[in-house]
Amino acid sequence: MKSINRIKYVVGILTVFTILITQGCQRNMETEGPSLNDLYGDFTVLEDFKASQVDVDFAANETVYFTARFSTITSWTITIKSSTSDATKVIEGRSSLINEENGMWDGSTTVFPSFGTGLCSVELWTEADSSVQNTTVNVTGLRTPTGIVVADFESGINPGWNIFAQSGANMTFRIANDQTVPQGSNYFDMGGEVNWDWLIGLIDFPATAMPSSNFGLSNNPNDVFFNVALYRPDTLTNGVVLFQFKEDENGDGNFNTANEDMYSLELTKLEPGWQIVSIKYSELVSLENGQPASPKGNAQHNPDKLHTLSCLFLANPASGYSQALMDYVIFTTDGPLKL
Repeated sequence: MKSINRIKYVVGILTVFTILITQGCQRNMETEGPSLNDLYGDFTVLEDFKASQVDVDFAANETVYFTARFSTITSWTITIKSSTSDATKVIEGRSSLINEENGMWDGSTTVFPSFGTGLCSVELWTEADSSVQNTTVNVTGLRTPTGIVVADFESGINPGWNIFAQSGANMTFRIANDQTVPQGSNYFDMGGEVNWDWLIGLIDFPATAMPSSNFGLSNNPNDVFFNVALYRPDTLTNGVVLFQFKEDENGDGNFNTANEDMYSLELTKLEPGWQIVSIKYSELVSLENGQPASPKGNAQHNPDKLHTLSCLFLANPASGYSQALMDYVIFTTDGPLKL
């Protein structure tokens, strides 16, 4: 009798294990990856490409998203082009569904300049059949990046800035507006040839030139990002753009080079054309004569104590003429600038 009960017990345990294993396999089959049809089925368009709204006001924090649905997974590209400028936004993905999660546009740009108001053509290209679908979106209000703008050069030279240029050849160091720029219509042209010194020229942006006489930055260097739009001509590779961040640690209204911190961002390998350079304030480094050096103050990144932001343009004196363009100097919080 005991043997029979023992056999029934063992059979019961095996039955439970069988059920658990079967259920586990079923769950895995239900949730593990895309179906074979998603990967290898015939491709067809199940829902045509369209925009979530016809008009979008980015100035009012509106967004627009695009939708489409396919029978199988495919790579796709959405290209948005302004009808009034060369602004272009590119959104890419790989899926069988385009929706609010992967097809959102917030008014930012991929190819400068930034978008203006007016009609935009929108194209969807799908890799599976190389087909193209089109729609349009009308921008009624412009996106305004949030942050503390140090200089956008739209109102000319701020009298509180300090600009110095060497007496070399073909010197500029002036505001210009004769080409497409990332934001607005003006930019700052830094160019010249100096055959006796690395320094071509500089521009200081002191806190006292700001509307509130300070930069108004957070005391957390991990929250603050420095951003600037820079341009390098295709044929000139010898320029060096150096930003210096001078802190007034004792609060006396001055920066003392002997006992207060200065952090730097040295840019020697800019890509040709316009680009956005962004860096977290805590990642700035201390330099002396172009080499890493120990800070001379409290050795702490204190963005809330920033006294002066300086931009120096340099080049090897033996390398000839050099040039770089600058636009939209801005501090942002919690992330890099998106134009």
